[in-house]
Amino acid sequence: MITRFLIAIIVVATVITAIGVVHARHQHRQLFSQLTRLENARDELNIEFGRLQLEQATWAESTRIDQVARERLGMKFPETADIVVIRP
Repeated sequence: MITRFLIAIIVVATVITAIGVVHARHQHRQLFSQLTRLENARDELNIEFGRLQLEQATWAESTRIDQVARERLGMKFPETADIVVIRP
């Protein structure tokens, strides 16, 4: 009778352990899939960041700023006669 009881306990423990292993493997697969998606999103964001840095560098060039100031705002360098030096 004790051997049947021990066998029943061992069978129940084995089944519970097997269910735990299946659950852990399923969770591992889900997390690995999520990790892959997040790494792909990170890579896409890094590419976009590089593009934005390049665009920012292009817009911030002094020649570009000078061109916009002259064309859109009508700005120009002052003539020598228009420059006034103020001393304290």
